[in-house]
Amino acid sequence: MHDSFAFTLEHQTGAARAGRFTTPHGVVETPAFMAVGTLATVKGLDPDDLRAMGAQMILANAYHLHLRPGDDLVGQLGGLHRFMQWDGPILTDSGGFQVFSLASLRTVTEDGVEFQSHLDGSRRRFTPESVMAIERNLGADVVMQFDHVIPGQSDAAAARDASERSVRWLSRCRSAFNALDRVRPQALFPIVQGGIHADLRREAAQAVQNLDAWKGFGIGGLSVGEEKPAMYAMLDVLNDALATDRPRYLMGVGFPEDLVEGVRRGVDLFDCVAPTRMGRNGAVFTRDGRVNIKRAEFRADERPLDPACDCSACRRFSRAYLRHLFIADEMLGLRLLSLHNVHFLVSLMRQARDAIRDGTFDGWSQQWLDRYHSRTSTSA
Repeated sequence: MHDSFAFTLEHQTGAARAGRFTTPHGVVETPAFMAVGTLATVKGLDPDDLRAMGAQMILANAYHLHLRPGDDLVGQLGGLHRFMQWDGPILTDSGGFQVFSLASLRTVTEDGVEFQSHLDGSRRRFTPESVMAIERNLGADVVMQFDHVIPGQSDAAAARDASERSVRWLSRCRSAFNALDRVRPQALFPIVQGGIHADLRREAAQAVQNLDAWKGFGIGGLSVGEEKPAMYAMLDVLNDALATDRPRYLMGVGFPEDLVEGVRRGVDLFDCVAPTRMGRNGAVFTRDGRVNIKRAEFRADERPLDPACDCSACRRFSRAYLRHLFIADEMLGLRLLSLHNVHFLVSLMRQARDAIRDGTFDGWSQQWLDRYHSRTSTSA
């Protein structure tokens, strides 16, 4: 079963890596951005849209799918791949982030977490064991451990408590995962916590690697309120602390500059809801920074969102038309901007991969970041 997963490092420039992550549903060429399909759909996009833009792997959320339609139902219907008609690799998040984001609705104990459903107020209990059963039912290729996420700026004592609990929960996840009968091959990824404290990150990385020869690593507890330099510093620490022959997945990070900075520091996989969430609010990623399409200055602008982008929105439609869709509350506008933003990040990681392979990554990444940060205006 474990032979279904492998990682091959093909090229390296400094810490930046280009590799191939093999899964039962295909190969992911890294670095790569995974679009988030929380409820078994990348909001507004058809799986055919994702294939057309070159998306390789997508993410779904165990917590949300457990609440609706129910992980048992998804399992009965053949698992996530069949349910959502996506034949590429899938990763499921364990619900650990909801421990952080739904802080007012939950209680954490050593055994697990009791949630109050954000849908109907019903009480639910998540433990490492129950989460492994949920993720088994969903049937994703890669399943994440259940972990304890806390705010990014937490002090060392709180960060140590959550990090050490996450390691203890990982041990329980591993036992439960290995005991389950699985219809299809799956790989369990641990999550390295430790907040913005370098010593805790190193300790967690060591503790996780002492437990098993994992098929990859999750890096959690970043992009949750800490300053960006602190996040980058932790990635530098973990680049040195984690085995180099496994993929590293930076969880919940998806702004363009953070992807480039993450690749610079040895990260292989990323995910974030930002591209679709921002697209639904009229915010657009371009090489010259972020643009708000609702601004009056775009009323008669015949240019595409980004002249260098080959997504279907940029190939066909003007900024004027896209602005009109938003002002008129037409749902096509939300869909096209979501499509563009996801395409932008998928394409950005493809460019990074090419630059690593060509040996030009250092210059390419610096030029890209300089241009992206050079415009403070939203007019691009």
